[in-house]
Amino acid sequence: MTKKILFSIAALGIAVGASAQARLGVKGGLNLSNITVSNDGSVDNNKMLAGWNAGLVADFPLSDILSIQPGVFYSTKGSKVERGNSGDVDYFKSTTNPAYIEIPVNFVGKIPLGGDGSNKFFIGLGPYAAFGIAGKNKYQLGSGDLAVTGESNIKWDDDSPFNTGDPNQGFDKYKRFDWGGNILTGFEFGNVIVSAQYGLGFAKILSGEDDSRNDKNKNRVLSFSVGYLFGR
Repeated sequence: MTKKILFSIAALGIAVGASAQARLGVKGGLNLSNITVSNDGSVDNNKMLAGWNAGLVADFPLSDILSIQPGVFYSTKGSKVERGNSGDVDYFKSTTNPAYIEIPVNFVGKIPLGGDGSNKFFIGLGPYAAFGIAGKNKYQLGSGDLAVTGESNIKWDDDSPFNTGDPNQGFDKYKRFDWGGNILTGFEFGNVIVSAQYGLGFAKILSGEDDSRNDKNKNRVLSFSVGYLFGR
């Protein structure tokens, strides 16, 4: 049900944009993701994990300086734990790397940079919804020929905002549904977009009973992307 809702929102956003002669395009780039380690939302920068994002974006102008930009993206997130040096016998590294279909709807203000107005600086914000579809947990103990490695697929709890009584929930699983907010900034050079974005997850990513005393483990993602909008 959640999956259908997310794809319906995405289809509606892109359809509305297309009907208003919005520009449609592609966009992708680098994710630097992390997971909060405390209830106040702080992160350990040493646990940042590199990943990627790619997908479709629409630019629906509301005025000369304001647009709505819905999109649909495949986005990898997660974090890592690393102890010791990579060449040491006692070296240890583990990563968790969930992947989501993410649907942002950003409101973007644009400032022309002189000339014919085709070059613009922009800044924006908006909500996102995401649906977990894949991912792996990996570990490495030791290094070289003596290294012990392993991996497992991430297990997902089929929760949704409308289903809090899932009998399959457990703290060894990720919640399939995630949501949060984005802030972004960047430049338009004609049809080319160069942007930076920070995604702030509001939902706990681990499954299990909701408890306000244990609100840690939320997604945080810094993204650097390049895109191209087809059209005028």
